[in-house]
Amino acid sequence: MNMDVAQSGLFPLQRCKIVHLLRHAQGIHNVEGEKDHSAYMSPEFFDAHLTPLGWNQVDNLRKQVKACGLSGKIELVITSPLLRTMQTAVGVFGGESCTDGVNILPLMVENTGHSGRPAISSLNCPPFLAVERCRERLVENDEDVLWKADVREANEEIAARGVKFIDWLWTRKEKEIAIVTHSAFLFYTLQAFGGDCHPIVKEEISKYFGNCELRSMVLVDRSLLGSETSSCNYPGKISHADEKHARRKHI
Repeated sequence: MNMDVAQSGLFPLQRCKIVHLLRHAQGIHNVEGEKDHSAYMSPEFFDAHLTPLGWNQVDNLRKQVKACGLSGKIELVITSPLLRTMQTAVGVFGGESCTDGVNILPLMVENTGHSGRPAISSLNCPPFLAVERCRERLVENDEDVLWKADVREANEEIAARGVKFIDWLWTRKEKEIAIVTHSAFLFYTLQAFGGDCHPIVKEEISKYFGNCELRSMVLVDRSLLGSETSSCNYPGKISHADEKHARRKHI
C-alpha cells in the first residue's frame, strides 16, 4: 500500500520541552566592538555590563513577556554567569523593584554593574540558575576553566559544548525554560539543529541573534535522554476490581 510521507512531525508531549532563547541586551563591549572588532578580545570588556540602551531593551522585552503571558509560564531561568547575561535575565524575568518593608533577598542588588538601577526582588518570579556551560567563549583544560585575552574557544568547540548543554536540559524536570546567553553560543550551537527541516525552518532556528532578541523553540527528546512520563495520558481502561464493581451496579 502506497502512503504519502508525512511532512509534519508528531512527538509525545512528555518528550518535549519549550525553550525560550535570549541573547543578552547591548553591553559596553558591543558598542566598542562595532567600532573595532579587536575590542572583543580586550580584558577590559571580559565581563561587560549593559549600556543604557541595553537596559531600555530589557525594559521593552519585560513588557512584552508580561503582555503575552510568557512570564507566568516559565518554570526556570538559566543564565550564563557573566554580568551582562545576568542583568538581562533578572531585568526581563525577575520580580519587581524591591520595596521597603519586604523582607526577601533581592535577585540583583541596587546599582549592579554601575547601572543606576534599583534592586530587583526575587518575589513572584521563577528560580534562576547560572550555568557555566552556556557562557561566552572559554578556554578549558583538565584542571580548570580559564579565560585568556589572546586565546578564544574555536567555533566547533562552542557547538560541541552547546549540544552537551542542550542534552543536559533533559536532566531538568522543568518543561518551559528561559535561557539567557551569548550570540556566539547561540549561533554555533543552533547550527547543529534543523538539518532535517525545510531550509526556511533551518534559517528560523539558527540565524544570528540580535541584542535582547528572544526566540521560542520546541526541544524534542529523540533518544530517550530524559525519563519523563506524561501527566495527561490516560490508559483508557479500568482495573479488574472497578470492572467487577461496575457489573454489580447493573445486576
